[in-house]
Formats: sequence, C-alpha cells, structure tokens
Amino acid sequence: MNGRYLVFAGVLGIVTVAAAGCGSSQEKAVKNIKIGITLYDQYDTFLSEMMEGFTAYAAEKEESSKIAINVEILDASKSQLTQNEQVKSLIEKGCDVVCVNLVDRTEPTTITDLAEKNDVPVIFFNRELVAEDLERWSELYYVGADASESGRLEGELAADAFKNDSTMDKNGDGICQYVVLEGEAGHQDSIVRTEYSVNTMVEQGVETEKLGYAMANWNRAQAQTKTAAMLTQFGGEIELIMANNDDMALGAIDALKASGMSKENWPVVVGIDGTSGGLDAVRNGEMLGTVYNDKEGQAKEMLNLAFALATNGDKDDIPLIDGKYVRTPYHKVTLDNIEEYAEKNSPE
Repeated sequence: MNGRYLVFAGVLGIVTVAAAGCGSSQEKAVKNIKIGITLYDQYDTFLSEMMEGFTAYAAEKEESSKIAINVEILDASKSQLTQNEQVKSLIEKGCDVVCVNLVDRTEPTTITDLAEKNDVPVIFFNRELVAEDLERWSELYYVGADASESGRLEGELAADAFKNDSTMDKNGDGICQYVVLEGEAGHQDSIVRTEYSVNTMVEQGVETEKLGYAMANWNRAQAQTKTAAMLTQFGGEIELIMANNDDMALGAIDALKASGMSKENWPVVVGIDGTSGGLDAVRNGEMLGTVYNDKEGQAKEMLNLAFALATNGDKDDIPLIDGKYVRTPYHKVTLDNIEEYAEKNSPE
C-alpha cells in the first residue's frame, strides 16, 4: 500500500484485527466497524491534532456503544494518485466508511466513482471539494468549516489591533502596510482566507497597502524562508503579517527571531487554526491572535457521522446541512481568552 499509515486499535482488545488492516475477517465477540482515513499530508499540524482527537473519540464511542471500532489512517504524501490507490485499497479491505482529506479538491472523481460502485459512503473533510461534486451521489458528505468566516475573523483581529494600538502604525501614515503568507496556489481556502481577511480590514475602516505576498504551502519552514526574503526587501516597513494558517505564522516568527529585529519593532502576526503552537505563540505575545478552527468538534462530528453510516444508524443527531455538510464555527483567540482555547486544545 502506498503511503505511511498508523492504525488505531480500539479498547475492546482488537489489536490483532487492527494490525491486519481494515478488512480482517477474524471473528470477534462484538460487532466490528471499519473506518479508513486518508490524509493529504500527515505532517500537517492541524490534521495531526485532529486525528489525535478522532482516535480518542473513537475509543470513547467504542466504550459507550460496545461496538469495536477499527481505524486505519494513511498518508497520501500530497499525491492524488497515491490517495486514489489508498481509497481503492481501503474499500477492497472492507472498510464500512472512508474519510478523505483530499489532496486536490478539484479531482474527487476517481474516489467518488470507486465509492459509489462499491456502495461505500465517503466523508470528505477539511479540504472542501466543489459543491457540484458532492452532489454526484447521495452517500458523499463533508465535515469542515467555512473558510470565508476564518478570513473575516482574522481581518477583524488585525483591524481591531490597528485601530486601537497606535504603535502598530510604525510610520504614522494611517495606512496598514502588510504582507500575506498564503497556503497553496489555487487552493480554495488560501484564496478565500486571503480575500476575506483583507476585505474585512477595509470594511472595518482600515486603509491598507500590500507590500508583498508569498506561497508557503501551509508549511512552517517554507514560511520562514519566504518571510526572511520579505524582511530583507521591506525591513521595518512591514506592519502586519497575515498568514493563512498558524504553521506559516510560526514560520514568520522564526524569521523575525532570526532577523535580529528587536521584538518591540516586530510587525503584528496573525494566523488561523488555533494549533498548540499557535496558541502558545499567542500566550507568549509573539502572535497577536489566531482564529480557532474547531478540530475537536470536526473530529467528533466526523466520528459520529462515520459511526452512523457504518452501523446504518440514525443521523438525526448529526447537524447536517442540506443532508450533506457538517460545519463547525471558528472563534477569535487573543490573550484575553487564550486559556479557554488552550484548555479545549489539550487532550483529556
């Protein structure tokens, strides 16, 4: 099988079954359901933390339902071809439900065709596919959040800071000079988060000037390199760094630390996701704030939906929109409310 994988074995003693993969036919004393998951990149911090939550909720669900839950998680290593093969393998192994974090949101056709042909429901998550593609079959679902909301809240964080803290306007011209660290070229969340964050600042009455932007592919190391280049080009002119996610915001902070610029002269940095590292950076004053993407809520809703689909159970308690979507809200996080989200982010 392509890609790395890890397997979560439930608490009811099915380690042997889990190690054999989703499709083991070994007889069990209790009913066993099999959930296959494929990630676009297992090293993505948000996804890694979401999967920790998913496996924890699976253990809780197994204990309460007395139904053994076998979860296999695969890494597509940013290859759509690899992910297609992984879905095929998971279906062949007998998974009852497959959860897919798409590598390429515009290329779900192979996966949806495989699923429909084999009558295996698919839950797409975190990387939203085109709405028309989700309508191709009744057993396709999506769990995630609204990217426009995250951009709007990030813009509000930045606008509030600029209007209420005169030191942010380094040159005193009343204009916010900013740079943007974007996720991926052509990626829906990158485009929407950037557009809505900037437009929200303008709507909030802040005049803006974009000095530069860089694609850093959601990656901390790439963001550090790209930010270092922009610091060399623009230096102290940068008043705000807006990042499409926390990992890139942390990469910007790494670059600021390495630049030798005194912290009091740093530009304001804001991010999105509310990862552990992002929350730590807010707490220690390196980031102004982040927008919390409810990975715990998404993990729980995805597990509940997968469980209902796998057991032919009732979906009435699943907050489905149009019978297809589960969306969790974003929340602004600053030093004022950091502890609430730090506690939420901590594993129980």
